[in-house]
Amino acid sequence: MLEVKGLTKTFGALRATDAVDLEVQEGETLAVIGPNGAGKTTLISQLAGNLRPDAGRIRFAGEDITSLSAPQRSRKGLARSFQITSVYPEFSALDNVALAVQAHAGHSFRFWREARSDPALIEPARRMLDDVGLSERTNVLAANLAHGEQRQLEVAMALATRPRLLLLDEPMAGMGIEESQRMIAFLATLKRRQTIVLVEHDMDAVFRLADRIAVLVYGRVIATDSPEKIKMNEEVRRAYLGEDA
Repeated sequence: MLEVKGLTKTFGALRATDAVDLEVQEGETLAVIGPNGAGKTTLISQLAGNLRPDAGRIRFAGEDITSLSAPQRSRKGLARSFQITSVYPEFSALDNVALAVQAHAGHSFRFWREARSDPALIEPARRMLDDVGLSERTNVLAANLAHGEQRQLEVAMALATRPRLLLLDEPMAGMGIEESQRMIAFLATLKRRQTIVLVEHDMDAVFRLADRIAVLVYGRVIATDSPEKIKMNEEVRRAYLGEDA
């Protein structure tokens, strides 16, 4: 589904990603972990098309997409959620998802008041909200949703684009224990039908959800393997997980 070769991005003297190689198989959940400043969000931004790499290639479903913009990649089937919640706070949960449906359908020029009554937008939006567990919050303003609900809403907006590959950048950031457990349970159901690249600091989530884990340290991938083998990898333990992992 995704093949990354030699992906490199520098900011002055800093190599945020340093010749990164990755592969993601269809139907797989690949987690990318690493300490703060390892380059995880920079990597996701390059995969999504929000940042242009200085070197390297990205192939998606057999096609070289390195030079494509973020909207072009979205139309190919890539969707991203952000580390910092990115929703429209003055719109309802339903409106937020309907906007995503509308934008992906390519007719976002339509007057929004008229679009709100369009079943082609509203019905898929309701299905997405139901999928993420927000069916009872459809008419609540996004600003009035709890933090965890806002993260669920953002995932619903990403799913509304009907992606082949979902890029999740720390979906549990800022969540409490109870909210995190609900999100993990939701992502566990989602992974059965969705190819996912997951960047996450919550190791409980990573080891429960990932089929494979890639460890990024100082912009370089130091290991990619199954969760059990990553736990036992001495270099990974020294660099990130700690000796008591």
